[in-house]
Amino acid sequence: MAFTLNTLPADEFLQLRASLPLADVRSPGEYVSGHIPGAVNIPLFDDAQRAEVGTVYRREGNARAVVRGIDLTAPGMSGKLKSGLKLAAGGKLLVYCWRGGMRSEAMAWLFSLGGIEPLVLTGGYKAYRNHILGDLGRERNYIILGGLTGSGKTGILRRMKSAGEQVTDLEGLASHRGSAFGALGQALQPSSEHFANMLYDDLNAHRADSPVWLEDESRNIGTVFMPDPFFDRIQSAPVIALMMSIETRMPRLVREYTSFPVEEIMASVVKISKRLGGDRARETLDALKRGDYPTAIRVILEYYDKSYHYGLSKRPQGQVIYINTETDDEDVNTVLVMQAAEGLR
Repeated sequence: MAFTLNTLPADEFLQLRASLPLADVRSPGEYVSGHIPGAVNIPLFDDAQRAEVGTVYRREGNARAVVRGIDLTAPGMSGKLKSGLKLAAGGKLLVYCWRGGMRSEAMAWLFSLGGIEPLVLTGGYKAYRNHILGDLGRERNYIILGGLTGSGKTGILRRMKSAGEQVTDLEGLASHRGSAFGALGQALQPSSEHFANMLYDDLNAHRADSPVWLEDESRNIGTVFMPDPFFDRIQSAPVIALMMSIETRMPRLVREYTSFPVEEIMASVVKISKRLGGDRARETLDALKRGDYPTAIRVILEYYDKSYHYGLSKRPQGQVIYINTETDDEDVNTVLVMQAAEGLR
């Protein structure tokens, strides 16, 4: 029986993820750089094979590249089919490659030999990326929770989420807490590409009739850069900025940072020494060496506070709602934030 390739556009393909498993048939390196969340990698070529076939294509043309590809992959075809059979559900499997071309077609044919009905993404991963980047730039009802470093914003957002508010945790998705010290105690960061993929899923899990809360971030969170359409969109969202003194924030930050090896903290200070300035950097490092965390933290906060105040001052008049508080009690401050947001709903 002739093989018929069944293809789906990105929106329909993504809707089926809730009920069908997903196979990414690109090379392992492509998969690691970024993939559709939930996809399992069943590569037609490994990284070396992909590079070799690409070289043959450029030097000798398409036909020779196809022949070389068959030579390289034929010994492993049974293993790929077994992986597909193990992954498929109800005899069906979603499949994609980079452009929806020969790799996905070849793997779809292979899976069909085992009785699987493959559904291939039209235009492949490239079409998926175009789809999600367009979606990330669309208008949504965002509210940004801002505030000075150490004001407990992440904890407040967790409390709001527990109370039923819609929250997208940008720092959680990026595996970084946003400052020069944000990598401490965190897992390896995803690529900027894969961050955007996860962000799309997170935002589309929210209801359209209620606002989505985000923490105020710069364009990059550690090594992760937010997608431009999304970052540009949230720049116009209202900001609720929690303001408290250094003295109020100090106990929280001392607790947090004394839990990390001092060598790691000092290494983070060195990374921003040019921005801090030589004198402040030396003062901070000297304080850390003698275990004087309050002095070190105060120097760092003075730098970050000045930078954050400047950033807020650049926003249009009326975009920022300031909340002045004299406590770092997250329950109290959550109530203050929710009260301030009443007029934004």
